[in-house]
Amino acid sequence: MSQRYHLTHADAQKIITTIQDQLEAENKGAAIAVTDDHGELIAFLRTDGCRLPSINIAINKAFTAAREQAESLTVGQASRVEEFSMTNFGDLRYTSWGGGVPIVRDDQVIGAVGVSGLSEAEDSTLAKMGAALISSGE
Repeated sequence: MSQRYHLTHADAQKIITTIQDQLEAENKGAAIAVTDDHGELIAFLRTDGCRLPSINIAINKAFTAAREQAESLTVGQASRVEEFSMTNFGDLRYTSWGGGVPIVRDDQVIGAVGVSGLSEAEDSTLAKMGAALISSGE
């Protein structure tokens, strides 16, 4: 028998609050999405100063990371190198931008974090920070 972990709403809120605190400390705005292992939304926050397009982009980054069990940036880079269109995944929610990070617990992807609204590097850094809260088993 195998044991399966599940991301809880409390886990998702912990991730969102931590990223929100970092954004507020830097006086920046972004959208933060946390999904389950299927890429379906568990929790979401759009902070003050976040542009509207970032809403769907953050959700799609988390969706991509959860479904592909890899960072959205890695999926996008592979798509470009292999000349494999992102639309070939059969779901328009797939995105190639960085900022989507899977949450891994005991070698199982249990969800993902997506951040959008800043530079791709900043989005990725914040998403990794959020994912590490659960991935590390804290």
